Amino acid sequence: MAFDYSHYQPLAGLLAERVILITGAGQGLGAEVAKHCAAYGATVILLGRKTRMLEAVYDDIVAAGHAEPLLFPMDLAKATEQDHLNLAEGVYQQLGRLDGILHNAAQFDTLTPLQRETQQGMEQMLRVNLTAPFALTKACLPLLQGAKDASVVYTASSAAETPGAYWGSHAVSKHAAHFMWQLWAQELENQPQLRLNTLIPGPVQSPQRRRSHPGEKHAALPSASTLLPLYLYLLGPDSAGVSGQTFHGGAAS
Repeated sequence: MAFDYSHYQPLAGLLAERVILITGAGQGLGAEVAKHCAAYGATVILLGRKTRMLEAVYDDIVAAGHAEPLLFPMDLAKATEQDHLNLAEGVYQQLGRLDGILHNAAQFDTLTPLQRETQQGMEQMLRVNLTAPFALTKACLPLLQGAKDASVVYTASSAAETPGAYWGSHAVSKHAAHFMWQLWAQELENQPQLRLNTLIPGPVQSPQRRRSHPGEKHAALPSASTLLPLYLYLLGPDSAGVSGQTFHGGAAS
């Protein structure tokens, strides 16, 4: 979807009194979005695999004087349905509400032909990039439906839109998830207070981009911080009523 977020100026306190859960919050884009959500008033829930990385983001947020985040260390490749339900219950018990989820955690191993993929590798990629976001959203759905204005955002990939040789299980999982969010948005269209959208960052500096394009001049790419206004728009009240859409990073069109 065309949206000129380069001129979007979020107001101070945009996310005040909101609780936002961010997966993949220990590094890269997830960490940056978490810090900015906190700066705009949100209480953020930091979910990631490595506790020490989550703690570093926690320390940055607290040191900046923002609301104290919650930490939920979880390995999405191993999480069960009950783990997701327990997380949702923990959010309810500790904070009593949930106003948004950013599904930013993703798995990418390496470019490889499908004929070299293993069943185990395919299943793990699907668990992290597709099954976990589904299970987490489903578990948290009662909390999201109880909010006056709630937003679910999925960080997708250009591989989700156009087939590209050697992107293998990553492309398969991301395409399936991209399709799933559109289905879910249609199924919940009678609940306008809850919206679900997809964001494709495009070429920006990130740990995943460095792995997927090792020959690229990484420093020449736009900083991931250029995407922050778009994430704030989608997670905040200004995008109310916008659901089932795909947004692209990079130059607005």
